[in-house]
Amino acid sequence: MNRNRLFALATLSVALAVAIQPGRAALGDRVRERMTQRLAGDKVSGGQDHAYGADPLQHLSFWAPIAKTGSGAVPLVVFVHGGGWKRGDLVNATGKFKVEHYPGEGYAFASVDYRLVPDATVEQQAGDVASALKWIIDHARELGIDPRRIVLMGHSAGAHLVALVGTDPRYLKAAGLGENAIQGVVPIDGAAYDVPKQVKIGAPLMGPTYLQAFGTDPERQRALSPTFQADLPNAPAFLILHVQRPDGIVQSRELADALRKAGTPVQIADFPGTGLQGHMTINRSLGDPAYPATKVVDDWLKARFGA
Repeated sequence: MNRNRLFALATLSVALAVAIQPGRAALGDRVRERMTQRLAGDKVSGGQDHAYGADPLQHLSFWAPIAKTGSGAVPLVVFVHGGGWKRGDLVNATGKFKVEHYPGEGYAFASVDYRLVPDATVEQQAGDVASALKWIIDHARELGIDPRRIVLMGHSAGAHLVALVGTDPRYLKAAGLGENAIQGVVPIDGAAYDVPKQVKIGAPLMGPTYLQAFGTDPERQRALSPTFQADLPNAPAFLILHVQRPDGIVQSRELADALRKAGTPVQIADFPGTGLQGHMTINRSLGDPAYPATKVVDDWLKARFGA
């Protein structure tokens, strides 16, 4: 191939790249706009606000059961939102169906805010989840909840955080709790259970987010990986949910395998949905009686709570 032809091909490549960039930017703007609209329509309200720490982000919202049966203390589902460890809050990332469905099932429901990267580390975020649990348990009587029947649930980055708290006893221990402080963990469509693998794969859009959250130190990345922390002691049981995202499938299965190898009971369930839309849908729709994952979680909760 002569030099002139090579030059022409190089020029064409550059021209195509320049032409494509505005299209990508416009597509990104449209995706962000759709996400903003969906989140705005999915905001939750009506919970009792409680601070569990001194930082403004260390607070939670609590919803009492609607269909309470009997006069005794009730089980509690505690939710931890996602947002790439650096954004999101319980108002726009909890999912409106959850705050209606679980209280309607006779459970109390709480959603936790936590400090965000880069102002806080992922280690501190996991500590915030444990501290929120400690506050809830300390106030169980006034909240009317049974401190022996609490399940942790989280989506995306929140799935990673609840899985980490459920596998690495240091976080609950630092808050003055043991692994028996929670009856189970429900991670929803996470993809950072094996942090070194996820950083290495690094989806084009998420690579910088993983590096910002977990850094480049392999030892720290492993310490923050639930899959590498799955040796006993763990939370008593796990229900791992995922949609059809390749990295989410692999990471969920490998976490399940590691937990089973350690002797921790685990159930894994997959649901339709791909890409960002599927990732958002499983969180936004959980609690909707028409959404398939709702019954799976309901059955698992009843078994865990003895309800």
